[in-house]
Amino acid sequence: MPAISVHLPRIKEHFEVIEESIKLGIEKRPATLAFNASACSIDLLETYLHKLGKISIGTQIKHEWFKRPKPGQKILPLAERKLAIDFPAKKESFELLYEIEERRNKLIYGKPTKADTEILLTAFDKLKIRLLGLLAKEGVEL
Repeated sequence: MPAISVHLPRIKEHFEVIEESIKLGIEKRPATLAFNASACSIDLLETYLHKLGKISIGTQIKHEWFKRPKPGQKILPLAERKLAIDFPAKKESFELLYEIEERRNKLIYGKPTKADTEILLTAFDKLKIRLLGLLAKEGVEL
């Protein structure tokens, strides 16, 4: 699948940038970590959904879709409306993506804190492990 071959090098690049930023110190590169964790998360999700055949080649998932829904919200969250598909671990993956995107905006546009950076990295690591495991089951190795 051509879409997967496009995503894999970008995912590897994001992994490298995240590792380098952590080595420098998370308090020194919060915006870089937030941007790359967010972008990598979306690339991982797109790769998995392409592999499952749940989204077509050329379909782009936007990080903005993962704004956390408000309690009692009457309409479906944007991510649910845009990705009205079912796949293994969807609920858990979306919850981690909501956390990543919430922290992303604080770290890039607000006053970054080490605690927010740590929360973002924890959520990203959980999502990465989950999606890499699911991709491995589908025969995609990184």
